[in-house]
Amino acid sequence: MREMEHGIDDADLDLVAALQIAPRAPLNTVAEILGTSASTAGRRIQRLQQLRLLRFIGTVHWSLLTTGNPYVVWIKCRPGATVDVATAIQQVPQAQSLMTTTGDSDIYCTLYPLPGTDPRRLLTRTLPEIPGIASIQSHLVLRSAREAFTWRLDRLTARQTEELRRQADVLPGAAPAGVGLLNEIEFRTLRLLVEDSRISAAQVARELDVSRSTAYRTIQSLLESGAVRPRVEIEPAVLGFPITALFTLDVQPRHIPAVLTALGEHSCARFTVMTAGPASILHHGVFSDEDHLSRFVTEDLGALPGLNGLNTLIALSVLRRQWIDRDDDLLLGPRAHDILSPDHHTR
Repeated sequence: MREMEHGIDDADLDLVAALQIAPRAPLNTVAEILGTSASTAGRRIQRLQQLRLLRFIGTVHWSLLTTGNPYVVWIKCRPGATVDVATAIQQVPQAQSLMTTTGDSDIYCTLYPLPGTDPRRLLTRTLPEIPGIASIQSHLVLRSAREAFTWRLDRLTARQTEELRRQADVLPGAAPAGVGLLNEIEFRTLRLLVEDSRISAAQVARELDVSRSTAYRTIQSLLESGAVRPRVEIEPAVLGFPITALFTLDVQPRHIPAVLTALGEHSCARFTVMTAGPASILHHGVFSDEDHLSRFVTEDLGALPGLNGLNTLIALSVLRRQWIDRDDDLLLGPRAHDILSPDHHTR
């Protein structure tokens, strides 16, 4: 059995791959599909959680989380200031992800306009006033083709994948049915799912002092509407993909839809969006090694229509994803900021 960094082996990888498809599936069902026991699967999950490598979280639909589309931001720092600047950005509530990078920018981050945010002030005052920043370039996200919760390991058999898909509350790529304002019980349940997407109806019922049937119906309603997407949060590096590359692509306008779709469907994709900037498409990919990355650039990107040019940056360190700070692939503490305000989301 192959063992990787942090003591991850093939059985761990199979289990993570299964839970990426069906994060809330009963553990005995997942174990049966994988050909193991529920007790063994449970011990493996517990170990990964105790090592701070894995967490079950919920990703909230943009319309409930923000007052507008996100921005992707590239920052150049004065010599020697990158670490201090990154530390300061970690105190900015709107900073959802944060990386230090190689290339012509030192820091990359995504900013989500949380309720009460003035994007103009954020981009022209709050960030530029951080000591050590030399320049900032921000691009508004216009359209999303891929988000991180849809990325998964491709290592299970077709039969296993299909059986797990039948166990999923909602498929990761399914379009939301329509998310409106939430009542108090829905909102409080949403917050519980955000912190632990495997929370049971019985646990929700105890936490909120409601009946188990009410808790179950509320959970299912939130999942089916797309208000929250359950997911397994674990660094790709832990799973054998230590290289995170960020590509900005200059694409001829008429080819943007096709390129966006092709990249969004690629197995390496974690975040693929159309932006309002000098490069029309931003693509995050994760790769197993330098050869994997070079083949993607020369073969996959090279085959795209209408590509005039590209720029590639490599993540030197991942400091935050999904508002969860991390260090050397470990997930640090609770989410960095309370991203859900009841005043904005409840009726």
